[in-house]
Amino acid sequence: MHPTILATLLEGSSPVVAMCCAAIALFVIGILAAKNQIAEARGLDKIVALSNACFASPVAVFGALHLFGPQFVQNLVPAYMPWRMFWVYGVGVALIVTSLSIATRIGVRWSGLLFGIMMFLFVAMIHLPGALSEQDRLLWVIVFRESSFGGAAWILAATAVDGWHGKVKRTLLTVGRVTITLALIVFGIGHFLHPVVLPGVPLRKGMPTWVPGQALIGYVTGAALLVAAGSVLLKLKTRTVLTCVGGWLLFLVLVIYGPLLIGALADPDTTAKVVGINYFFDTLMFAGVILALASATPGTIPGTY
Repeated sequence: MHPTILATLLEGSSPVVAMCCAAIALFVIGILAAKNQIAEARGLDKIVALSNACFASPVAVFGALHLFGPQFVQNLVPAYMPWRMFWVYGVGVALIVTSLSIATRIGVRWSGLLFGIMMFLFVAMIHLPGALSEQDRLLWVIVFRESSFGGAAWILAATAVDGWHGKVKRTLLTVGRVTITLALIVFGIGHFLHPVVLPGVPLRKGMPTWVPGQALIGYVTGAALLVAAGSVLLKLKTRTVLTCVGGWLLFLVLVIYGPLLIGALADPDTTAKVVGINYFFDTLMFAGVILALASATPGTIPGTY
C-alpha cells in the first residue's frame, strides 16, 4: 500500500483499520484452511473452493465495523429494542466468531445456521418493513441481498463436514437455493433497468467514468445473473454456470471495486472509507454466496462429483 494512503488510513480511523485488518486476516485464514481443497480441485472447481474465504472475510469486516465503528450501525437497531448498544456490540462479536468458524470450516453446522437465522431476523425486523413503507428500490435490493446472505449461510451449514442431515439439511438447502435464486433474478433485472450502477449488487452508486463500456458491463452482468438463476431453476449445468458467474463477480471485484477501494481509503473522510469498504466486501460476499450454492450443486465440471 502506498505510504500516503497508509498514513491517511491511520489518521483517526480506528473502524477503518479494524475492518481492513479483519478482512486480511480472515481471508488468509480461509485460504490456508482451503489450501488442500484448492490443490486437489480441478479446473473451475478451484474457484468453488474459495467460497468459504469469500464469505467469511466480509462477515469479519462487518463484525469489526460493529465493534469499532458502532456509530455507523446503531441507528439500524429498531427503536423498540432496548439496550441498543448491547445489540450492536453483541452482533459484532457474533459476526467475528461466525467468520472464524466459516473460514476455518470448524463448527459451521451451528455458525452457519445461527448466522442465517440472524440475517433473516434482520430482514424481517429492519429491511422488509422499511422497504414496504418507503417503496425504495434500494431497500428492496438490500432485502434480497441480506436474504441471500442468510440462505448461503444455511447452505454452508448443510454441506459442511459436520453439517446437518436428513430433513433439516434438505430444508436448509431448499431455503438457500430459493433465496439466492430470487436475488439472482432481482439483481439481474436490476442491471438491465440500471446498467451503469456498480455491477453485482445493483445499489445506487454508478460505475466510475474511467471504466470503459459501463452499460455493456451492466448488461453482461445482468444477463449472467439471470442465466445463473435459470440454470438453478432448470437444473442445467448449474454448478458450471454458477462457478463462472461467481468467477465473473470476483473479476469485477478486482478490476472495478479494487481501485475504488484504494481511492476510498485515500479519502480523508472516515465515512467515505467505510462506504468504499462496504461496497467492496458486499460484492465479494455475494460472489461467495453464488460459489456456496455452486459447492452444494452436483455438476458437470470435469473432476467434480
